[in-house]
Amino acid sequence: MVKRFPRGAEHVVALDGIDLAVAAGESVAVVGPSGSGKSTLLHLAGGLDVPDAGTVRVDGRDLAGLAVAERARLRRRDVGFVFQFFHLLPSLTVAENVELPLLLDRSARAARGAVAGALQRVGVAHRAGHLPGELSGGEMQRAAIARALVARPRLVLADEPTGNLDSATGRAVLDLLGEVVREAGTALVMVTHDEAAAARSDRVVRLLDGRLVDGAARVGDAAGVGDAAGVGDAAGVGDAAGVGDAAGADVAAGPAPAAGRG
Repeated sequence: MVKRFPRGAEHVVALDGIDLAVAAGESVAVVGPSGSGKSTLLHLAGGLDVPDAGTVRVDGRDLAGLAVAERARLRRRDVGFVFQFFHLLPSLTVAENVELPLLLDRSARAARGAVAGALQRVGVAHRAGHLPGELSGGEMQRAAIARALVARPRLVLADEPTGNLDSATGRAVLDLLGEVVREAGTALVMVTHDEAAAARSDRVVRLLDGRLVDGAARVGDAAGVGDAAGVGDAAGVGDAAGVGDAAGADVAAGPAPAAGRG
């Protein structure tokens, strides 16, 4: 997978031939210095942008082949986002923030039931009626995790989820995030500068100058990150095809891992 951005008369290569596969229920940390392409990788995996070469697949669907409205629907239903600064709407209660991804797809009654369950699972049910400004940093990130998982997505993308938390709270949040994605069989891709946070993931991959330099394949997999096909159906960030495909990635997917190709 390749992504370039214009800069004057030139083009900056943000990602240069990335292949990554992530299995359902697996957590993968992406580490690297600023400017290495980590955020671009998350944007492409979540369908916020499309690659210039290669493909990204979520649950077998090529994101570049979807209309804008279809990509937005996929993000609501199949991709959850967790951010460093939480991005909870300050005028909405915790429960209302968590409910937002469901409102366009479910009845109010079904949404309320899912929200209550998600808040209970992350340990902030007692804060459901509070505004975000009344919560601690750890509570806000727990609420953000509930929002990311309430629609039962196939893929969760976390951008520095502990970057705004103290070390003890950060460890607790990472433990919770790992537990809930394993329980749900959801693929997790987490970008972080924190080596200790990365080490808590099932696998660590490293980006440098838009290229993967370490952590390509899982032990026993036919191919994880690199220029090969994936294994199974899970989640791949990169270029496109799943198991049996010539090359590709299933960014977030189903029962067994998939592959990414760039």
